[in-house]
Parts: sequence; structure tokens; C-alpha cells
Amino acid sequence: MATVIEMKNVSWKRDGEVLLNNINWKVNKGEHWAILGLNGSGKTTLLNMINGYIWPTTGKITVLGNMFGKTDLRNLRKRIGWVSSSLQEKIKGTNTVEAIILSGKHASIGLYEQLEKTDVEFAYQLMKKLGIEYLQNRPYQTVSQGEKQRILIARGLMAKPDLLILDEPTNGLDFLAREELLSSINELAKQHDAPTIIFVTHHMEEVLSVFSHVLLLRDGTIFQEGLTNEITSSASLSEFYHIPVEVTKKNERTWISLKRL
Repeated sequence: MATVIEMKNVSWKRDGEVLLNNINWKVNKGEHWAILGLNGSGKTTLLNMINGYIWPTTGKITVLGNMFGKTDLRNLRKRIGWVSSSLQEKIKGTNTVEAIILSGKHASIGLYEQLEKTDVEFAYQLMKKLGIEYLQNRPYQTVSQGEKQRILIARGLMAKPDLLILDEPTNGLDFLAREELLSSINELAKQHDAPTIIFVTHHMEEVLSVFSHVLLLRDGTIFQEGLTNEITSSASLSEFYHIPVEVTKKNERTWISLKRL
């Protein structure tokens, strides 16, 4: 089985503070992972490492068969789709939806490269797949927050990546917009040609049944990782959150609430 991500004894220090400590984690092709952790748990640092924006203080990282230190990270990043709030802030609001999606082919903010007719056709296919084909020719600044997130996912898929990272994509969405976005991600993950998806969230109920594995990150270390059904138990999550919680399974999703004493 092909390995998509492998971290061996990875740690990262900044100004003498250890933000990630002894991370050993492996993601195989055919798996979709959800990463959960509270604020300050190290999620963003972990993602920056996968993309090669920061370098481990100790340990080894291999992404899509490329060992860091022996590969051109600029080329590697073209095989990774990344959707994050920081990306949304960089996009010019007057750009059309199509232009933003098409810019994903070259991982640029804006269109600077020559495009083929097939590129435009593929962009429209992605819009249809994500249910946003009605946004054709609309300026980015005129669409809703939920629509913006689906636009950015389409942009992340434009280069046909092998790995798609969704960094808290539901932040700022209301209930209906969140559920619509999760439905789009669910359908995407089910497709036979889907990239490996890493979905980062604060909320257990957003871990869909298509996410085969869960990584629980706490205080810069891996608290637990493995099959979703094995991780999402009342006992595991109570220990993880340092407070008694009850787990309810409904519609193939996990819902947690504080345990009544």
C-alpha cells in the first residue's frame, strides 16, 4: 500500500518551546483522516510541516513519496491542494469565481499562466461537482461564506492533487451552510479518483463516515490515532478532553455532550 504521509520522530521547537513532540504518523493511500485538537494543540504547525513551510527540528518527513531534504518542495506543493482561512484572506474580492478556481492549477493567487480550453472545462466540472455551477461569472466578494469554501475546494482540486488538506473549512459557517459543505466533502471523498483527504476540525460531529481514521492531537503530541470507530468512544474522548463526555452515534456521525454527574 502506497504511503501518502509519513512522519518519524518529528519534533519542532520555536524560541525554546516545543510545539510538536515526537510525532510518528503514517497515512496510506485509500485512507481519509480527520485531525482533531483544541486551540494550541499543534494542528496548524503539523499542516505547515506537511506542506514544507516549516522544517522539523528533529525527525524525518516523507510526503507523496518525497523525503524532505531530497526533493523540490515547490513541485511537491503542486500535488497538494490546501484550503485554509489564510488563503481566503489573500484572494481579491473582484476576481470571478472561475478565475479563482483556475488559479489553482498553478497554485497561484490570481491568473498569470496560459490556460487551455480543457482547463476551463475542468473548472466547470468541479463547480458542478461541488454544486456551485450557478456562481458562474460572479465576483468572489458577492458570494456567501459557505460558497467561498466550496470555491476554494474546487480551486484546491484544479491541479488534480494526490492530497487535499481542508483546514477547518467550516469555520464561520451557519448550520445549514456547514451541512451543505460537509455533504459536498462527503460526496467528493466517495469518488474513486478522490485524493487522500486530511480534514482538520474542532468538532467531533463533523467527522463523517468517509473519514476512515482519526488523529487526536493534544499539547503538541499524538494522544491517540487509528480507526474512527475505535477512537470515538466515550472513554477515549473523556480522557482526551479531560472531562467526562457522552458519545452518541447518529446518522453515521459522532456527537458528544458533557456527561451529567
